[in-house]
Amino acid sequence: QVRLVESGGGLVQPGGSHRLSCEASGNFFSINAMAWFRQAPGKQRELVARTTNGDSTYYAASVKGRFTISRDNAKNTVYLQMESLKPEDTAVYYCFAGIQTTMYGYNRDYWGQGTQVTVSS
Repeated sequence: QVRLVESGGGLVQPGGSHRLSCEASGNFFSINAMAWFRQAPGKQRELVARTTNGDSTYYAASVKGRFTISRDNAKNTVYLQMESLKPEDTAVYYCFAGIQTTMYGYNRDYWGQGTQVTVSS
């Protein structure tokens, strides 16, 4: 069974830095796109950053220049390095991965359980 497990949430001061990690575990053939979404109270879940297995990246306008997504394919892990954090970055952050479980299988969507990031003094 495929699982995504996030780590690194916590309380950060405005202007500070923080890094989230998400590791995929279980039996699968390949991981395609990996991404981070976030959901603030009373708001819809939004895409923060995405990376494909070809290393192309996308960032939401609100985080571009402050956040960096990267992945370590050997560890099946995606990271989100967050800099210059603002109170409006406070949200539950969710890891996403498109995973092909068998060689001839379909790409399926998997989500982590979410990790809280709070930016506050």
